[in-house]
Amino acid sequence: MTHQAPKPAPLTPEQFRNQFAVLDEAPHFASCSQGALSDHLAHTMQRMTASLIGSQAPWDVWVGVVEQYRSMSAAFLGCTDRQIAVLSCASEGAFQVVSSLDWSGERNKLVTSDLEFPSVGNVWRAQRDGIEIVNVEGISDALLADNWIARIDERTKLVSIPLVSYINGTRPEIARVIEHAHSVGALVFVDAYQGAGVVPFTVDELNCDFLVTGNLKYLLGLPGIASLYVRHPEKAERDAVLTGWFGRVDPFEFDPALVDYPDTARRFETGTYAIPSAYAGVAGYEVLAQIDLDACWPHIERLREQLAEELTALGYKLDYPEEPACRGPEVAIVMSDPDALAAKLAGFRIGTSPRGSRLRLSLHAYSSQSDIEALVAALKEL
Repeated sequence: MTHQAPKPAPLTPEQFRNQFAVLDEAPHFASCSQGALSDHLAHTMQRMTASLIGSQAPWDVWVGVVEQYRSMSAAFLGCTDRQIAVLSCASEGAFQVVSSLDWSGERNKLVTSDLEFPSVGNVWRAQRDGIEIVNVEGISDALLADNWIARIDERTKLVSIPLVSYINGTRPEIARVIEHAHSVGALVFVDAYQGAGVVPFTVDELNCDFLVTGNLKYLLGLPGIASLYVRHPEKAERDAVLTGWFGRVDPFEFDPALVDYPDTARRFETGTYAIPSAYAGVAGYEVLAQIDLDACWPHIERLREQLAEELTALGYKLDYPEEPACRGPEVAIVMSDPDALAAKLAGFRIGTSPRGSRLRLSLHAYSSQSDIEALVAALKEL
């Protein structure tokens, strides 16, 4: 009888931080824009490029990496491989969803909000299918489920809500919104790009119909790859118009006249995958697999509260919800020129993420109190 080796105990946040040598010299508050570079990701990309020297394009290896990415995405989100489409970005995922629905009947409303990232919100508004866009206005108002519920009715086909808003890292009351949407027969699309990797969840816990996320940010990879979760891919109302050879039942038949669709989420896939990004995506999931997100989230919350208190004491105006349940993995400073402050902090090798009138300061499991101390010291010096 064979015995499996016991699974290693999850790393603590302090141990996890050791996987990121760059953090010793450069505190990173920009995970909402680009995750910190792990040693494992750097080594993975070196191995990938080295494998190309003197060899033909190793398609069998490349496709194997993509399938590994698909399986790891599924495991991370809590679903099956057949429910995951491997795409290039959130915009592609949003388009594949909206174009797979039939908007010709009376149920033609799409409810979105001011919390939406342009990658998704632009796609909804660019469609020509007679879709009626209903918007929940107000960054603070859109956090409250009641303001969504008032706009979601029996004519609503799709509700689009972020798990975490890119604007200020806040979290809308998503559970109540999804529950009400389903009660009137509407489907729900969740953009989890700004939360996956730090905020614990599964697609079953959310009970959403579609979810998109990518590996550039908290999932610790690179741009160019995203995963689209589809609860019932076999029930697509319409076939994808944007397609390609990897959207076929057998991509390697190489038949340009045969446009068949599998009954899995691969039906939403298009052309050749971004192979380097797939390697990076796998590396990111491998690094995250070393921690327990449920155990690390309280660590992030503690640091977030400390950061908010320190910034308030320094006199900064914050975009920070009064309701703790609406607070996500970041703190946002409201100011007239956040780009200028970000540039000055970069002189201290402190990474931040300015957007519009906000300087976003995001936290990850690898963040530490020493990062906050370095940031506060730099702000005092400035």
